[in-house]
Amino acid sequence: MTILVTGGAGYIGSHTAKALSEAGMEPVAFDDLSTGHRDSVRWGPLVEGSLADREQIAAALRRHSVDAVIHFAAKAYVGESVVVPRMYFQSNVVNTLNLLAAMLDCGVKHIVFSSTCAVYGIPEHVPITEQQAPQPVNPYGESKAFVERVLSWYGQAYGLRWVALRYFNASGADPEGRIGEVHQPETHLIPLAIRAALGLESAIGIFGVDYPTPDGTAVRDYIHVEDLARAHLLALDHLRDGGDVMALNLGTGHGSSVREVLNSVESVSGRQVPAIEMDRRAGDPPILVADPSLAGQELGWQASYKDLDGIVKTAWKWHSRGDAYADSVPSRR
Repeated sequence: MTILVTGGAGYIGSHTAKALSEAGMEPVAFDDLSTGHRDSVRWGPLVEGSLADREQIAAALRRHSVDAVIHFAAKAYVGESVVVPRMYFQSNVVNTLNLLAAMLDCGVKHIVFSSTCAVYGIPEHVPITEQQAPQPVNPYGESKAFVERVLSWYGQAYGLRWVALRYFNASGADPEGRIGEVHQPETHLIPLAIRAALGLESAIGIFGVDYPTPDGTAVRDYIHVEDLARAHLLALDHLRDGGDVMALNLGTGHGSSVREVLNSVESVSGRQVPAIEMDRRAGDPPILVADPSLAGQELGWQASYKDLDGIVKTAWKWHSRGDAYADSVPSRR
């Protein structure tokens, strides 16, 4: 099979391309390189193109005889989405509509969609199940929830076959250190803590120390990027085998607090992580933890990295090498 991976030069996209290649499939990365990295495209060709251009998408689908699509390309900063929602709906909704139109025009009927736990907003219950109705509280989550609804309607009208995977906190890196996480700006806790341990940041901010959690800091479900990648392959198999269209949570089912993450980075690195306690950020839920049991039932999937230190070790190996993608300028706070 040949799989078009939109955002294939990005963090999760590149790890998924690696997994596709190792499974004997041909990943074709489709990326405009606005946030992705050319150096991370190592397991198949790169098509430099924009999802804003439907003809570019269709040309790539035809040229490479694409069988299915895994769709990662999106804007993904919650805070930024509140400030510039126009950009988020253009990128995440309008561009996805272009992709779906090109797929249908070219007869490509299978898609695995990169969604997010942000569709749930402030959860009613934890751990979060798929039965909780999406109630996003920011434009980023709203854009992903909207696309999920589009997929449902397109499935009914056009026979589009889809699985939406709602990630919790993607983390870690290729265990061999070949690819990893580099964002500009970086907002994810584990890489920021590692940068602080390396002395590349003066300190890391702990946003909120008075949450109703065991140590007062926010709790999140950290899932290794390789486990995420593997879930996409299983979702493709599910669709090829005639499985139902659906949305599924991807997480470990176990939460770690901010302080636990900092302690893990200190334990793995043998270095101190300087931290500053700060006020809560508006809209941050105290706890976000997945119930991933449905993904286990439907895909036969479960996280293999269940220990936080194991996840952090792979991230430390990547970030501490000192020569992460040459085309990236690390953020400073």
